[in-house]
Amino acid sequence: MKSTHSTAICPCRAQTNTPLSYAQCCQPWHTGWATGVHAPTPEQLMRARYSAYALAVSSNPQGHAMLDYLNATWHVSTAPSDLELPPTQWLGLEVLHAEQTALAGVVEFIARCKVGGKAHRLHEVSRFCASTAPLDCGSSAVRWWYIDGHTSEDAQIPAL
Repeated sequence: MKSTHSTAICPCRAQTNTPLSYAQCCQPWHTGWATGVHAPTPEQLMRARYSAYALAVSSNPQGHAMLDYLNATWHVSTAPSDLELPPTQWLGLEVLHAEQTALAGVVEFIARCKVGGKAHRLHEVSRFCASTAPLDCGSSAVRWWYIDGHTSEDAQIPAL
């Protein structure tokens, strides 16, 4: 998957004090997942998923690949059978808290967007789990999966 947006600011970092280009941030995870290159932490996976949502618009030639990425990083136990995204303009992401153990992680964030011209704010605590997969060289790599998210009404950071 080639990108013409490599020098553009990454959607997950657009509203931060230290913006990074898409090529320096989420592009390696988006382009590498099929060959075994995975986000190494729950926070990086959550950022890559946010960026995939932001880039999965019908006018983006990579939109379908972003949907593939979202499906590929969703744990099979909670993944929807068919992922359909409403027309949404993602405006910014703020990570409030991230923590992990060897095989579990949580990320609390606020994402801002517009749907139908109306502004929305999504405050969520997302849960992640990891699995260890053997590599050709005999060592193991950790692969993180998105499990689910709890929105601000019910969001409490679970104990790890």
